[in-house]
Amino acid sequence: MKKLAIVKSELIKELKKSYPNFLSRDLNKIIEIILKEIKDALNRGEGVELRNFGTFRTNIQKASIRRNPKTGEKVSVSKKKTIKWKMSKDLFKKLNNEKE
Repeated sequence: MKKLAIVKSELIKELKKSYPNFLSRDLNKIIEIILKEIKDALNRGEGVELRNFGTFRTNIQKASIRRNPKTGEKVSVSKKKTIKWKMSKDLFKKLNNEKE
């Protein structure tokens, strides 16, 4: 399976094709605002739902003692926040070619 990543500049180019009346700098600003709002909501501990795409939630990973696989040495890992993403049913169906 090929690994593909879409970068912000490619996303802006695709949006520009669909909405030629918008300036690239305006599309860039819109994407920046959306990403900032998602980050801010997650930072406040709120969930973010993007309909037909998925939801983002923060999770707290407890502090623990783990093992460095290279050396076998025990390492202390402190408590930290992580992000969990769950895809929507619509996206799941589309990825798995299921018909509604």
